[in-house]
Amino acid sequence: MSHGGRFNRRRFLQVAAVGSVAAPLVIPGSALGLDGAVPANDRIVMGAIGMGGQGRGDLGGFLGFPQVQVVAVCDAVGRHRQMAKDGVDQHYGNKDCQSYNDFRDVTTRDGIDAVLIATPDHWHAIVSIEAMTHGKDVYCEKPECLTIGEGRRMVDIARRYGRVFSGGSQRVWGDYNWFHKMVRGGAIGNVTEAWVNVGGPSGPCYLPPVDVPSDVDWDLWLGPAPWRPFHPTLITGGFRAFRDYSGGGMTDWGCHTFGGALFALELHETGPAEIIPPDGGEHPQLTYVFANGVKIYHGGGWDGILNFRGTEGEISEKGDRLGNRAEPPDIYIPNYKGEGGIFGDFLHCVRTRELPFRDIERAHRTATVSHLGNIAYWLNRRLKWDPVKEEIIGDPEANRWLDRPKRAPWSMS
Repeated sequence: MSHGGRFNRRRFLQVAAVGSVAAPLVIPGSALGLDGAVPANDRIVMGAIGMGGQGRGDLGGFLGFPQVQVVAVCDAVGRHRQMAKDGVDQHYGNKDCQSYNDFRDVTTRDGIDAVLIATPDHWHAIVSIEAMTHGKDVYCEKPECLTIGEGRRMVDIARRYGRVFSGGSQRVWGDYNWFHKMVRGGAIGNVTEAWVNVGGPSGPCYLPPVDVPSDVDWDLWLGPAPWRPFHPTLITGGFRAFRDYSGGGMTDWGCHTFGGALFALELHETGPAEIIPPDGGEHPQLTYVFANGVKIYHGGGWDGILNFRGTEGEISEKGDRLGNRAEPPDIYIPNYKGEGGIFGDFLHCVRTRELPFRDIERAHRTATVSHLGNIAYWLNRRLKWDPVKEEIIGDPEANRWLDRPKRAPWSMS
């Protein structure tokens, strides 16, 4: 097999010539694309890392594409790993899927074109960078990074190695495209304000110690995070409340909904100029102020998860204040390529080498807005942000929050 698992024609002819001497070469019909199967040289060979509930859900989504061949799954929790392997084997009707405890067995494995990464957030950067430096394209669940520094490093590595990297927020387009058409189409005039209703920042981990189950590699699960005793909440989706592993609701649903607001307002490839925490007076909500004067608030509004106000009206998920949801202007807004939503967009771009809709630069910019909000909450003071240099202006203490040390021996290469 050539790099990426695609069948090499020269090697095929060599094998066929040798085989013709000893015995006839038998090629399965599935390898040739018979009976509706995708030929081997057209398949995208994938591995999947991080097989908790979200990861197995994403895995099922990718298995629905006939051009995908999943050959490996990985998780530091044995039961998650086994459920993922069983699901893949059942899908293909064989026992061929390999399961691994250590993600490096997947990122360094020859013949894999792309990886799905759905680990806890504190692992996203390291695993993604390992995959890209070993020639894999990446689909990574949101939030793509634990810190702003990690996100910029992921962008740099993707560009250096020419990798396709799609962030994992399907809601930015799938849930919010009505808003995008209304706002970009001018249905409410020039938009001046938006409200994003998602959860707040994460905090310190307070969970009591519990004995580690025999199927959990706890040291590997923690990885670059500070060491602490095991608790089952952390391996069953409850890690997002805690700062060592995630940014809380601000980065979880924030990467969806701040992403939706930013894309509608065409601010998705820049960042705010100022972030103002709640002050009990003029600014009752955390407020982002952009260079063009647009303000985005965390919380507030009048209805639902996302609200916009323009010079000629207001909209929420239900429509205007009276609940009238208008037909949006008939405009085209570039979104997914190919067929099949955000997964299909990624697979299309793996083949064509185009940038996907949630390219890592856009995903990083959205995550940055969420991270800056957290820093403003944690420090309880205004931040001035330079979105070009990606630094907090005139505040060395706040700048230290742009990245974090990692527990040895883990680092970003």
